[in-house]
Amino acid sequence: MTTLTNGTWVVIADSEKALFLRNLTDHANPNLDVFDEDEQENPSDRAQSANRPGRMNDTGVGQRSAMDDTDWHELAKDRFASDLADKLYTEAHKGHFDKLVIVASPQVLGVLRDEMHKEVADKVVAEVPKTLTNHPVDEIEKLVKRELDAA
Repeated sequence: MTTLTNGTWVVIADSEKALFLRNLTDHANPNLDVFDEDEQENPSDRAQSANRPGRMNDTGVGQRSAMDDTDWHELAKDRFASDLADKLYTEAHKGHFDKLVIVASPQVLGVLRDEMHKEVADKVVAEVPKTLTNHPVDEIEKLVKRELDAA
């Protein structure tokens, strides 16, 4: 069973927002304190696209097909998780945490696993595949404790 010891970091993330919390007590009665927050301004793809998708001529006479345009909104979501992995590496390298619990949507967890430096991965004590970024801290404390008890 993984426990939340004093000083354990808990990072709550989705594809646009990350909350950084530190446990101030123990596992029996966790008290998570929010000490940092990252939020990405990510307008819809439509707002970020310059033009409508391009068109190209097909083999038939007078036939044209639409070309897929880059989905800037999705690209920014993936980049946010990659940036989060970089930030965690910087903090781990500075010795700011020894244990890390990551609570994120499955998609973000996947990107984080791929992008996470070994120095950070070695400090991960638990992963919780849930999206909790918009939950109040007292609910996050209960849910994370419940998930760790069940693991």
